[in-house]
Amino acid sequence: MNRYPFRIAVAGTHSTGKTTFLTELKHRFEQSGVSAAYVHDSAVNAREKGFPILADHTFESTAWLMARAIELETEASLSADVILVDRPVADALGYLRAALIHTSRSVTNARICALEKICEAWAPEYDLVFLTVLDPLIELGEGRDDDAIFRTRAADEVTHVVDKFMSDRHLLRHGETDAALAFAIAEFESNRS
Repeated sequence: MNRYPFRIAVAGTHSTGKTTFLTELKHRFEQSGVSAAYVHDSAVNAREKGFPILADHTFESTAWLMARAIELETEASLSADVILVDRPVADALGYLRAALIHTSRSVTNARICALEKICEAWAPEYDLVFLTVLDPLIELGEGRDDDAIFRTRAADEVTHVVDKFMSDRHLLRHGETDAALAFAIAEFESNRS
């Protein structure tokens, strides 16, 4: 078996099926006796600490989210065979880019470059990356931000960042989750042998 846990990340804008997919994948792994850790998005924690999120993302909130994701993923590596990541570090940068476009704000190139370096350095930690495809006909989850324009911008910018740093990603479309679940399990098993 590979010395390190196998990491599966799912990136994409909100309410595109990331959590549903990863919850089912965790269930399937656990049914087969595989220890699976689920690392979820920390945006709610960021908001509780006072960091702005979504269309109000800042450099500071983005840096905190990235650092928190890395911390949680690394901690999960102590005990799991597979780590399921709901929003890899690239998502935070995609949301910042979308927020800056959406609100006509900017941050310095040096700060964007610093965040890009984190994405570039951490991207190889993911063994398998899925990128959700936004289907605007699918209703938003309860309590989700309902700004359709921002949601679309976030989808575009997360895609841009993921394609730049994790170009071997696989698209995850609504209605195709069974095939993606089977593929993820097969990739894990292949890596394990």
